[in-house]
Amino acid sequence: MEGREVEVAGNAGRLKLKAQLMRGEEIALGPGKADLLAAIAAHGSISAAGRALGLSYRRAWLMVDTMNRCFAAPLVRTHPGGRQGAELTDEGSAVLASYRALVATLEAAAGPAAEGLLGRLKPEPPSG
Repeated sequence: MEGREVEVAGNAGRLKLKAQLMRGEEIALGPGKADLLAAIAAHGSISAAGRALGLSYRRAWLMVDTMNRCFAAPLVRTHPGGRQGAELTDEGSAVLASYRALVATLEAAAGPAAEGLLGRLKPEPPSG
C-alpha cells in the first residue's frame, strides 16, 4: 500500500496502511507480494518482475514460493521444460484483484478518521 496523502489545514501528513494476510507466522500476501504479482503479470517472468521492483531473482522466487505454499491453489505458474517465463494463474489474478479491492476499502474507510490525527501533527520543517 503506497500510503494515502492527506492535506489538513496546511499541514501535510500521510496515512500509511499495510494490509498483510497471515498464514500462521508467514506473510501469505502483503503490499510487496501484491506488487510482485502485478509485475509478473506485466513482464511475464519472475526475474523480469524482480528486476522491475529492484529485487534479486532469489528474493522474488522465494516470495512466489511462499505465496504458492500459503494459498490453497498456486498463484504463479512457471513454464516447465526449458521454456522461460511465468504467469499468474486464474487464482493469482483473482487474489491480486481481491487484495487491491481490500486495500482500497481500508484506505477509504480510514481516511476520514485519520484526518483528525494528521491535523495534530507538527508541520514538516521546510526543506532546503
